[in-house]
Amino acid sequence: MQVTKVMTNTRRAPGLAALALAVAALAPLAAPCHSARADDIPARPEQLKFPPLTFAAPRAADYRVTLGNGVVAYLVPDRDLPLVTVNVLMRIGPDLDPAGKEGVAATMVNLLTRGGTTTRTAIQVEDRVAFLGAVLESGTGGGGGGPFGGGGPPIGGSESRATLNLLSKDIDEGLVLLVDCLKNPAFQDDRLTLRKDQLLQSMKQRNDESAQIEEREFGFLMRGDGHWSNRYTTEASVKGITGDELMAFHKRFVGPKNFILAVSGDFDRAAMVKKLEKAFAKWPTPGERPGAPAAPAAAASAGWFMVDKAVNQGRVSLGIRGIQRDDPDLYAMRIMNDILGGGGFTSRLVNRIRSDEGLAYQVGTRLGEGVYYAEPFRLIFQSKVRSVAYALQIASAELGKMRDTLVTPDELETSQNGFIEAFPTQFATASAIAGLLAVDELTGRYQKHPAFWAEYRDKLRAVTAADVQRVARRLLDPAKMSVLMVGDTKEIMLGDPKHEDAKIVAMAGGEPKHLPLRDPMTMKPMANP
Repeated sequence: MQVTKVMTNTRRAPGLAALALAVAALAPLAAPCHSARADDIPARPEQLKFPPLTFAAPRAADYRVTLGNGVVAYLVPDRDLPLVTVNVLMRIGPDLDPAGKEGVAATMVNLLTRGGTTTRTAIQVEDRVAFLGAVLESGTGGGGGGPFGGGGPPIGGSESRATLNLLSKDIDEGLVLLVDCLKNPAFQDDRLTLRKDQLLQSMKQRNDESAQIEEREFGFLMRGDGHWSNRYTTEASVKGITGDELMAFHKRFVGPKNFILAVSGDFDRAAMVKKLEKAFAKWPTPGERPGAPAAPAAAASAGWFMVDKAVNQGRVSLGIRGIQRDDPDLYAMRIMNDILGGGGFTSRLVNRIRSDEGLAYQVGTRLGEGVYYAEPFRLIFQSKVRSVAYALQIASAELGKMRDTLVTPDELETSQNGFIEAFPTQFATASAIAGLLAVDELTGRYQKHPAFWAEYRDKLRAVTAADVQRVARRLLDPAKMSVLMVGDTKEIMLGDPKHEDAKIVAMAGGEPKHLPLRDPMTMKPMANP
């Protein structure tokens, strides 16, 4: 796909640019006067007519290249700025940690670009990167998606990446540095010690913020204690990480078989292919592409739960096991979620709980669309502890309304238009295009559903109000829902004196189950106070 940008480029020839601007300014004075008649001008702005805007989703095949060693790369040129970004995606995550060795995968990936190589010390790598004005980093997982920036990474925390960003003129040297870090890591003892110290200090703060507690306990309720996503690092597991373990893990998983490249920026496509062929041609071991991470074996824990935390704000999550991204109801689910709480100020929950009642500044829903297994649907808000019960009563009523009645034509149209009009923004930059297509490759969407993006808007537009109600009835089952409250439990249970009918015990059908805090260094539940 050719991405066409309409703009005036004034950087190449300042003198000519100035002349062009001057001519443009004088042009109206020299041109014949063709005044529009008054009756041609609409009376109101909404009556103005514009030609339809068209946007074709990028086709993966237009950017996809397979290197000689089998590595798939997505190359998206953009000559606007003299910059190049290279992302190396790998299927590496904490699901691969050996039992009792939690933290090995993340530590190995973190130190790839920070722990030196067999040819350069860590300081030498950092100095050279700084001299080039570049960025060279690596990490596991990705940004979340929850209503307030929470939630899990985009593909369940099971991917890692190494990223290089620098001036296009320095790409040859940059690729040498990147490949050296990936191929020949040294995992220097001093850097490993530093990383372990950082992890241990961070662990001590696990119970400091109620948001951390809520996120953690919600994960346990949704996926069970035995799932890999709930196997946290401990003091023992971190202290036990050795350089030899990192080397063995690296040898097994870091190699061409486990690479997907996303390259964007200022380059000629053919020339970049040659550079990548040269950089990634020789590798000590091919590496291994792991299979899909294990799905939760246990059912989600339904019921009402509380964690006591002496704060004046209560955090609440209502959750239920959701869907996978290839579910045939995906599009209707997205619209249902958008109307209920995912659509910001156009959503029902925001209007009722925030705008009408002033009970919460932050309120919303998130539809988990798991790649490998169903991720949770989640309703989340934060309110004063005495207001939690009343806000929960309103939230429950809105869930029931979504199940029991059809959404209005205006709600349906607003949601559909919002998704469709925002659709091109996912492809706004060359970097975004390359990254999205590379993740599709890594997670199998390209192979299973090559027309996903081409069909996306049509399938959204085909959703009906009856579809929305049907999926709401399918998903929003109160008998299967978990309700988690974190805050001052005594105050939460007292409720709002202005709304005596809103009581936790009445809504829960009894006393909620009180969950103990976990020891931050062992992650074992501590005794209830």
